[in-house]
Amino acid sequence: MEIYYKISRALQNVRNLRPLVHHITNYVTVNDCANITLAIGASPVMADDINEVRDMVILSDSLVINIGTLNSRTVESMIEAGKKANEFNIPVVLDPVGVGATPYRTKIAKEIMSKIKIAVVRGNLSEIKALYGINAQTKGVDSSENFSTGENVSSSIKSFARDFANSFHTVVAITGKTDIITDGETLYSVKNGHEMLSRITGTGCMCTSLIGSYLGAGSNDLYGALAGVATMGIAGEIAYNRLDPYEGSGSLKSKIMDAIYHLSEEEILNWGKIDEE
Repeated sequence: MEIYYKISRALQNVRNLRPLVHHITNYVTVNDCANITLAIGASPVMADDINEVRDMVILSDSLVINIGTLNSRTVESMIEAGKKANEFNIPVVLDPVGVGATPYRTKIAKEIMSKIKIAVVRGNLSEIKALYGINAQTKGVDSSENFSTGENVSSSIKSFARDFANSFHTVVAITGKTDIITDGETLYSVKNGHEMLSRITGTGCMCTSLIGSYLGAGSNDLYGALAGVATMGIAGEIAYNRLDPYEGSGSLKSKIMDAIYHLSEEEILNWGKIDEE
């Protein structure tokens, strides 16, 4: 029960402090990432030009790097912004979208990991496996692997997650039917969310922005990652339950924004499905 109160306090910190979250993200979901950041109470900035990213990140409270729409221009900006963030102890969140789909994408993600201290890596199982160096299949930028059977996650996946976190000295959030978040020691499983979230482009990217918002407000890496993932899952369930019979994925997306905007401690306590081990 204490973990739900920690998430609630972290949410209140975001709303009180309104951290500036610097995004270098992809153009498919950039508007969604900006709006979800505003919905939770943080402030987004989406600057990606090499001539200003160093200056912008110094003004920011966290940095989100999302490689969804890679190009050589923004890769340089990502690396330089990440280095500057490290210099000023500003937490960096990496979303390795589609890693494993192409050699170039995998190479760039590994380069970012090698040159920047990453506070949290959030991705699906295929992406995290590919980043670790394990052969994994992706379908475009989506995972082709389902690591949960019903409600349960295998001990081998939990062990893999811990190994990843320890090897890269980071927190990893592997999102799927059941989400896994670990710093290599403590491990949380989150069973919130709804399968209809997979019908909306950018829910993973938005989740990463939420993590960046929590880190920017002072949450430590593990709790910030957990709070971001749980917030997205809880909001997804609340939003789905508010759909009228004739409404679909478009309405769900707007209702997710509304659910996060109005998210309360009571809803976190009533809807949260978090296990710790």
